Amino acid sequence: PVCGTSRSYRVCGMPPPSSGGTTVIAMLEQLERFDLAAMGPEDPQAWHLIAESMRLAFADREKYLGDPDFVSVPTSGLIDKAHTRARSDLIDPQRAAETVEAGTPPGAPNVAMVRQPPDGGTSHFVTADREGDVASLTSTIEAVFGSGLTVNGYFLNNELTDFSFQPVVDGLPAANAIAPRKRPRSSMSPTIVYAPSGEVAFAVGAAGGPTIIAQTAKAIIGVIDWGLSIDEAIELPQLYAALGPVVLEEDTPLAGLEGQLQAMGHDTSVSDLPLKANGLQRIGRGWIGGADGRGEGAIAGIE
Repeated sequence: PVCGTSRSYRVCGMPPPSSGGTTVIAMLEQLERFDLAAMGPEDPQAWHLIAESMRLAFADREKYLGDPDFVSVPTSGLIDKAHTRARSDLIDPQRAAETVEAGTPPGAPNVAMVRQPPDGGTSHFVTADREGDVASLTSTIEAVFGSGLTVNGYFLNNELTDFSFQPVVDGLPAANAIAPRKRPRSSMSPTIVYAPSGEVAFAVGAAGGPTIIAQTAKAIIGVIDWGLSIDEAIELPQLYAALGPVVLEEDTPLAGLEGQLQAMGHDTSVSDLPLKANGLQRIGRGWIGGADGRGEGAIAGIE
């Protein structure tokens, strides 16, 4: 696992070739110097900071993430505190950056910056047993029904579309270029968060293509910074900011902040988003669950 911190919590996620672990942790570490708790989830400045952090983390993701069996991925460098602090220092608390470029984390290879199309066809679950062991698992076959082919009752995936379509840009190789036996980069972000005591505090993950990273990070911020339960944090409105416009979930209070975010310099759009997060949280000796009501998730428990 890839592990970093958010405030006094330890956050562990999926390593490459998934981009989820490093990107979620980078976001959280970049935001540590801001008092999100004092702002609260209704404050447009809080969402401005989240959007700017997401843009920076996604820029690093697009450039450096790939299969570490084939390319040099600076996994530890992407979540190195000095690097994430340097990236955080690029965030203006009052104004959106006009452009965002990838940084240079420790161990960064000389690779191309390549945009990647969105994906889908993903499922996620979180569970805990009576012993307190926790699993957070994301699976994907890329498109709905994957390749459309089955073997012994299993749908084969269509993960070739998760590779970069441009293997070389301006003479530099793409970290996520296609190759035989190479694993494509994903956005899967199954995450387990540990309390300062060392016990599991909560676990979360999502489906929904590249919005997986945004959903997971938002839920973690909701629990740690805003003191929400896991179900309340998951149900918060969603913002998604990669290398294009900042997308605000339609028909939510967040969409109502569009004008204020535009005044801060953000290029925005309002749209429906594929939101399918779920998680669980330790409360005393038991657990509570959270499943996004905007998706088909559900909560189940046995005493």
